Amino acid sequence: MGRYDFEIQEIKERIANSDNVVFFGGAGVSTDSGIPDFRGSQGLYQPDETNDSPQDKEYLMSNICLHREPDKFFDFYHNHIAHPYAQPNEAHEILAQMEQDGVLRAIITQNIDNLHQKAGSKQVFELHGTCDRWYCMKCGKKYTKSEIDATTGVPHCSHCNGIIRPDITLYGEGLDAAVFDDAAELIAEAEILIVGGTSLTVHPAASLIPEYQGDCLVIINQTPTPYDGIADYVIQDSLSDVLREIYSEMDEY
Repeated sequence: MGRYDFEIQEIKERIANSDNVVFFGGAGVSTDSGIPDFRGSQGLYQPDETNDSPQDKEYLMSNICLHREPDKFFDFYHNHIAHPYAQPNEAHEILAQMEQDGVLRAIITQNIDNLHQKAGSKQVFELHGTCDRWYCMKCGKKYTKSEIDATTGVPHCSHCNGIIRPDITLYGEGLDAAVFDDAAELIAEAEILIVGGTSLTVHPAASLIPEYQGDCLVIINQTPTPYDGIADYVIQDSLSDVLREIYSEMDEY
């Protein structure tokens, strides 16, 4: 972390004098919880025993697959998307503490794992929905994740026998417009925007970054992103390690 000591010191000072910090995160936030990202060396798009290409996997996570071949969709979901035993890691916990301390205004996440809420965060805007909510595609009856976890195969509604699906954005579907608009407003109004654990290549979510009007854009990611050139601080290191350094001993400022 030594090569980023100067940047971290400056970021600490900026955060200490702000009460409007917004965090925008992606799959890299949850990799320390055992949930693989998509494009990393251990990511979901990497070759595995199925020999499915990235395009094949995108089909299996698509609205088309859900409707045409629900058995394949749910088999892939349970084996690769659902991580029922995953727990919040240090990054989730630090962000929750920042909110509790009145520093962090909101979290905008591309993740669907509900780990920010498990860590204690309240103001979480889920751009791609959440695996914690389910509903019947036919009648709209709502179900909890625990009810679905108790089933196998394709889950069917107890009311109308329709297929129950997770309340997440699949390939071929648009984002929730209300959540997207709220996220855009939060970013536009933020004094400090911290972007972490995302390659910023997935649109339209990544298109939110230019909404930021402030002068303290921090990007923390293991690899370069398309927005590094407009960032005030770019730190290519472990998100948990960087957040720990940034928020440690903050009461001294």
